[in-house]
Amino acid sequence: MGLSYLVYPGAHHTRFHHAIGCMHLMQKAVQLLRFKGTVISKDEETALYVAILLHDIGHGAFSHALEHSIVSNINHETISLKYMEVLNVEFKGKLSLAIEIFKGNHPKKFLYQLISSQLDMDRLDYLKRDSFYTGVAEGNINSERLITMLNVIDNQLVIEEKGIYSVEKFLIARRFMYWQVYLHKTGVVAEKLLEKVLKRAKELALKGVKLPASKSFTYFLYHQIDAGNFTKETLKTFAKLDNYDVFSSIKEWISNDDFILSKLSESLINRKLPKVILQNKPFTEAQIEEAKKEAQKTLKLSDEEIEYFVFHGKVCNQAYNATNDTINILFKNGEVEDIKNASDQLNIQALSNTVYKYFLCFPKNR
Repeated sequence: MGLSYLVYPGAHHTRFHHAIGCMHLMQKAVQLLRFKGTVISKDEETALYVAILLHDIGHGAFSHALEHSIVSNINHETISLKYMEVLNVEFKGKLSLAIEIFKGNHPKKFLYQLISSQLDMDRLDYLKRDSFYTGVAEGNINSERLITMLNVIDNQLVIEEKGIYSVEKFLIARRFMYWQVYLHKTGVVAEKLLEKVLKRAKELALKGVKLPASKSFTYFLYHQIDAGNFTKETLKTFAKLDNYDVFSSIKEWISNDDFILSKLSESLINRKLPKVILQNKPFTEAQIEEAKKEAQKTLKLSDEEIEYFVFHGKVCNQAYNATNDTINILFKNGEVEDIKNASDQLNIQALSNTVYKYFLCFPKNR
């Protein structure tokens, strides 16, 4: 959930909760599919549980924020796979099948779809869990009903016709959760501010400035880490890094001599977040320049330095991707059709469109 707790105070649950929930749902899915005649061996069952337990293990502190800050050009899925490969050596090859499923290389495609697809156990858990802890009732889905409606046809995961309305609600709920929670404007500006803090800290660290931080956090601040040099030792250090390392360091940086690092750190710790404007069309260059000039009057910073305090970008929301790994509905006559065509809801057509919103952030006292 990253910094969503700044908006929804109940959103303090962790990825450990999520991983356990995903495994619980996977157990139900395996039991249900076997009952309907789908062949899943004992080894495949165990591999599914291992893969779903570890599918998010590569996430760093504060969810996605660190993917673009202390490491570069490597995403959490790649780091998750690296962890699984190291564990596979430790457990003498017992994770090999789980890794094949996780990578999508197993001949039974539906096994991979249970782990990663547009209607997988990951989404069925986090939507319901995040809706509960944030109190955003619009995101609540009927995961039990969706699992009950699962079936396998021609090696592909499908939803039986009776579950079509549950799928519709799932897609609409996903859209609501993205706009109301994951892409809430306060959450967006808080995460971007965290990225700016870490970017400035890393910039100073690489210039040789001494910054107080835990041993594991120090390693990432003073080294350029990317996909090419993300070694086994780096992986061990990454495993020791958590939210507490990051936030305790940022609290210390408030008293740092560097004005930019100090000011940004104070803004984040004391929740004095920048003002954010979210709109449906891109901001003009004139609007962005005006915001920068206004901020410069107060902060007395150079054009390069003001980028830490005035920044812009865009967020996107696509509840359903109709061109990639579709959700298929199984009708009573045996026909299988994409939910976009099978549903009588015009909303499903709209939900397959990518919607962009644009944000501009600047100091409130400008």
